[in-house]
Amino acid sequence: MKEYVLSVDYSPITGLRYCNESDFSGEDFYHKKLNSWFADAYQNNEQIKIILDGGEDGYGPSFRDEAFGNLVYDFSLDIVKKILIIESPGEELWKEEIEENTFPDWEKRRTKKEAPKQTESHDAWYRLIDNKLERKVWKNE
Repeated sequence: MKEYVLSVDYSPITGLRYCNESDFSGEDFYHKKLNSWFADAYQNNEQIKIILDGGEDGYGPSFRDEAFGNLVYDFSLDIVKKILIIESPGEELWKEEIEENTFPDWEKRRTKKEAPKQTESHDAWYRLIDNKLERKVWKNE
């Protein structure tokens, strides 16, 4: 299992939900780090652990929702639950909010095909389609 400490492997400072709102946003973290970390774990039939600890200003609710919600949208709630372990030693509430609110809300969005907002052009990223990983720049239609 690979472990990633968000404050070390991404940034000690995190921003808001979208790239057009702040640097180090949830959207940015998802596209620059979390999507490929997760896809790698999926391909290797492994789990990954994301540790929400050590951030200078914590991890705001919009950051957490956008980053982990996109993951559910692209891979499905069932797959995310099998692969992702979240630890939040300093704030257990963050983990609970992600698992109890973000995950089910974004699974509803996924099933309704309500695509996530993109406020910046991103390099190709992974999405699970018919149990196959596909990597491309996905257009919100």
